[in-house]
Amino acid sequence: MEKINFGIIGHGWRADFYLRIARELPERFQVSRMLVRREETALKLSAEWGVEAFLDLDSFLADSKMSFVIVSVPWEVCPVYIRELAERGVPVLAETPPAPDLDGLTRLFEAVGGDAKVQVAEQYLYQPMHAARIELARTGRLGAISHVQVSVAHGYHGISLIRQLLNIGFENAEISGQQFLSSIVGGPGRDGIPQEEEIQETVQNIAMLRFGDKLAVLDFTGEQYFSWIRSNRVLVRGTHGEISGEDVAWLQDFRTPILAKLRKIGQEHESNLLGYHYSGILLGAEWIYHNPFIPGRLTDDEVAIATSLCNMSEYVQGGPSFYSLAEASQDHYLGMLIQQAITEGITVRSEKQVWSS
Repeated sequence: MEKINFGIIGHGWRADFYLRIARELPERFQVSRMLVRREETALKLSAEWGVEAFLDLDSFLADSKMSFVIVSVPWEVCPVYIRELAERGVPVLAETPPAPDLDGLTRLFEAVGGDAKVQVAEQYLYQPMHAARIELARTGRLGAISHVQVSVAHGYHGISLIRQLLNIGFENAEISGQQFLSSIVGGPGRDGIPQEEEIQETVQNIAMLRFGDKLAVLDFTGEQYFSWIRSNRVLVRGTHGEISGEDVAWLQDFRTPILAKLRKIGQEHESNLLGYHYSGILLGAEWIYHNPFIPGRLTDDEVAIATSLCNMSEYVQGGPSFYSLAEASQDHYLGMLIQQAITEGITVRSEKQVWSS
């Protein structure tokens, strides 16, 4: 298997995921170079990760053997780099979202269109358990899917799962929503576990999205990303069955139900000598998902990001689109409409955008 060689523009919490994946699976991935703004950051990257870093785009791209470039920069800067790289014919895998607002999304798509080699690194649909649910929903075993509830991630991340589970393209939606405030004991975050007990205010957004005869509910509070006491929830309902979290029920015939669980099969149990990874996800005796990165010790998020890297490598070589600029723009657009519906207390309706065709 040929090693996937890529570069990264930007450095921060998200960019570190790519660096960790390459370090854990050096036979599969290589970060050949990075582009950053400060000399001290370049020196730090070289010392900590052994990656050559540049301070200007021309030097970063010169004499490069990179297959593609990750753009991992703030929202307002992301479209600038996407356009510049597209004009130079450099394939791009951009972090989410590709632009900060509707005007930015529109101008970006009009500039690069559907012809440039641009994909977006939305990871949630490739996290193992979500990927298993999507695969199961697509098999037809649950019948026609008409309703999903997603309480996993905010905005465009949650909407990406909704559209995948409902098998929705660019259909218009009617959207309403509400916001609730409540208190919670502060928990872990990006900087680690808390040092003392602190009561914090938490914001919960609940939105309903109607796509014709299909209904979705997006329910999320930011603490769910790290909290020990705020769990995630997913419900998928079809004519012949449903997924509720990890529980699955469907009909063999109209009077014979089948009940099973989506089970992550891991190697980390007591006395196991195979290492800390997992093989995949079973539904009864059926493998519904295989971990493609055994025996790498990757988190679910890192497995998902590594999957995007592999998909991008195939895409650059003529393979299929896997999460296009149009899809990313649609998910962010719907996320912004949710915020409008909540803020203004109204029902809003999406409209076809330049990327919808």
